[in-house]
Amino acid sequence: MSEFESGMASVPYDTDERMQLRRGNALLDRLHMASLAAHALVALTVASTLVVADIYHDDLAWIALVALLAIFLMHLVLRRIALSVRARQREYSRANHESRIQITELFAMTDMLQAAETYDDASAVLMATARRLLPRYGAALYVFNNSRDRLDLAKSWDLPDGYVAPETLSPHNCWALKRGKPQVNAPGEATLCCAHHASQSATVEIPMMACGQVHGLLILLPEDQEGAFERLVGVRRLGRALADSMSLALSNIALREKLRTQSLRDPLTGLYNRRYMEDALERFVSLGARGGASTAVIMLDLDNFKTLNDEHGHAKGDAVLRDVAAQLVGGLRPSDVLCRYGGEELLAILPDCGLDDAMEKAEQLRERIELLSEAHACRISASFGVGAIPETATSAADVVPIADAALYAAKKGGKNRVCAAERRAGREGGAAPRLAVTGR
Repeated sequence: MSEFESGMASVPYDTDERMQLRRGNALLDRLHMASLAAHALVALTVASTLVVADIYHDDLAWIALVALLAIFLMHLVLRRIALSVRARQREYSRANHESRIQITELFAMTDMLQAAETYDDASAVLMATARRLLPRYGAALYVFNNSRDRLDLAKSWDLPDGYVAPETLSPHNCWALKRGKPQVNAPGEATLCCAHHASQSATVEIPMMACGQVHGLLILLPEDQEGAFERLVGVRRLGRALADSMSLALSNIALREKLRTQSLRDPLTGLYNRRYMEDALERFVSLGARGGASTAVIMLDLDNFKTLNDEHGHAKGDAVLRDVAAQLVGGLRPSDVLCRYGGEELLAILPDCGLDDAMEKAEQLRERIELLSEAHACRISASFGVGAIPETATSAADVVPIADAALYAAKKGGKNRVCAAERRAGREGGAAPRLAVTGR
């Protein structure tokens, strides 16, 4: 039996309750045997009157009377014990029925969580299950952020008046996360409370652990705070079952996000990779053609990057690449897509942007990159080639080579400059690539 099943099998009854039921049944058996012995004594006493002398009949009558009184008292005790045992059995049967319902709900929740693709999906499944199993409890779900230095509020529901779930929590201020065990915060009972617990409401905090790693925190609190400490202690097992199921889902979602990021992102710079760039460019070009908007492509290459690696080492080159990527991301719109095309070549896709606007943006990016020279104590610059659909190209397959040709022209023209591709006939173009800015 798994830890999840064994934990649920004991909800809400424990070993002590079952031991008391067994002791009650054993006592009933002993009293029944004593009653049978008393009946046998009465029968033997009555039968002996037929064979003994009359002078002993009074003594035998007293013996029979005492035995009958004993039988009567034992029957009273038997009835009292039988009623108590029957009530315990009914309670035990009800508890087992509730436990089976809980297990069914939790297995259904686990099945639903396997289909959850995002944290929002998993949170919705948890909320629906918690409302059925714990109808008089509010809850707040926290999930670690990507850097794992804080927990962010993912979802909350049915919180009682007066309790406000904070938007973020620090793992260093939570005893549940430090110990890896449920923690009951009950200020009214003078219990040890987490540093982030600023309310007078009693709560139980349950860490969500899977594969040896904590993925989040589940906070439960009753709507009625009277006797909250005892109820929270009793609900810890069910809350932990909910947290265990949810933690596996969070682990799977985090793993899928990590794999997806690795398949789409460059590990050094964090930019999108070439595969994603090709798909994004096709999508933006199709949308632009449908709406009559231009789609620009800026290709850039760091100047003399091999020399920088040879003179300062590859660690310096990696640091420069990361900082250049950060500068470019800061200078582009959220809708723009920046990719690492290969080596020290980067490519930016600017949807709904014409060639002239792309040239201005490329010049701004060139200046941002050049400003890194002072921070790294070495000369850093980049050459840019700009193309656009429909000004210089007709399709996604053509615009990248055209921008690359403009980049080559910028390199040939002296580096550290922006060069636009030749405009198509009828697109207000000249006959040759145009240098926007010449470097120093």
